[in-house]
Amino acid sequence: MSGLIYDAVIVGGGPAGLAAAVSAYDTGAHRLLILERDSRLGGILLQCIHNGFGLHYFGEELTGPEYAGRFVKQAEERGIEYKVNTMVVSIDKAEDFEEAGLGASISAGGTEHVVTAMNSADGLMFLRTRAVILATGCRERTRGALVIPGTRPAGIFTAGSAQRFVNIDGYLPGRKIVILGSGDIGLIMARRLTLEGCDVKLVCEVMPYSAGLSRNMTQCLENFRIPLRLNTTVTEIHGRERVEGVTIAKVDAGRRAVPGTEEFIECDTLLLSVGLIPENEVSTGAGVHMDPVTKGPSVNQRMETSVPGIFACGNSVHVHDLVDFVTNSSLLAGRCAAEYAAAAAEKRPSAVQGKHAVVIPIRPGDRVRYTVPQQLDVDDEFTSEAAAAQQESVNTAAVSAAGADTVVPKVRIMFRSTDVYRGVTISVYSGSDRIFSKKARIVRPGEMQTAEIPVSALVNVTAPLTVSIETPEDTID
Repeated sequence: MSGLIYDAVIVGGGPAGLAAAVSAYDTGAHRLLILERDSRLGGILLQCIHNGFGLHYFGEELTGPEYAGRFVKQAEERGIEYKVNTMVVSIDKAEDFEEAGLGASISAGGTEHVVTAMNSADGLMFLRTRAVILATGCRERTRGALVIPGTRPAGIFTAGSAQRFVNIDGYLPGRKIVILGSGDIGLIMARRLTLEGCDVKLVCEVMPYSAGLSRNMTQCLENFRIPLRLNTTVTEIHGRERVEGVTIAKVDAGRRAVPGTEEFIECDTLLLSVGLIPENEVSTGAGVHMDPVTKGPSVNQRMETSVPGIFACGNSVHVHDLVDFVTNSSLLAGRCAAEYAAAAAEKRPSAVQGKHAVVIPIRPGDRVRYTVPQQLDVDDEFTSEAAAAQQESVNTAAVSAAGADTVVPKVRIMFRSTDVYRGVTISVYSGSDRIFSKKARIVRPGEMQTAEIPVSALVNVTAPLTVSIETPEDTID
């Protein structure tokens, strides 16, 4: 085992990992290492050649490779070390390696981790680090997760794999296409395959609403006159050697096929766009607590997991609808991981291990499916941040009165609704006290919602926080 101790090892070299590495470096953590299992940095964005990325973060419209390329350039300009074609096997506490006699000599307090990884050039590596940032992304649900009856012919693809075939490898998956699921990748592939001359028969969605962004509904389906069948699913796949068609049917409120509504659609390809799952085998192996709804790690307001020193960001925490939001969470994770590493290097155990933290759960309330973060850690550091924010507010009161903008430290809570709601109020409660509210014209499950709460409003909370979506009917007695 090498004697070098990294400030942070970043698992994943996609947009989340790159943004986290750049942020950590700019915060003062210069001994960084990015581990990426693919042959290039950039992650999934390398195959997303359509535009629409970067509108929030960069203020301009970019393609996926352009967006990723900007962060690759920033990482290279800072001289951040990275290894591609590298698979991470496990993340362990350094003290466990010492007890097993594997050669890790750790400092008092045992705050380091050991990342076990391998590649063809370096072989098996045991990398010591003060912090770990998980940026492993997500994977697609396959046919096996859906249990669709029928044979096992060729011509069944996830939308993401079809995207790679078309945009990277230059192959068409088929000519007559049916798409199951209206997630953003499925909508984008409906447009992409139409532009390549394919006949996209229709898109089926089992829910009564689309799972994708409204702009993708317009730009990818409506503009190309591709039918969308809501409350509809594929009930059977036909064909032996190759897909010859599928049977679709309407579903009831329990998502069960309604007898008598079956319809046969001739096609040679079925694309599945039925949801994404955070990629978290390494996280689970490290003992990180997982949220049963998001399927990703539970994190606090610093993007730190239940294991001190292990941070998570991007789609490994929960599936985002915009890469700009991925970047924001990753910048936060990188900054906080760098601060953690600095505290560990200075042997400040209270700052590292959070001994004085009061944990405040953040829970989904009415019409909210989940929240991220899942908890607020009110510790010495958070209290200091709030005190500094309050003092800054006093110092800049005159400036604010003059109309100038001031930066107020906030905790951002991200969440998704359970259905489509219009004319609602987004509220955050501490017990029975409402500490935040804002109006929203419409909320959809496919579009992330946020509540940004000033730190000064949270420092004295003692009751769990609840995020709710309130409709006008809620105020009627």
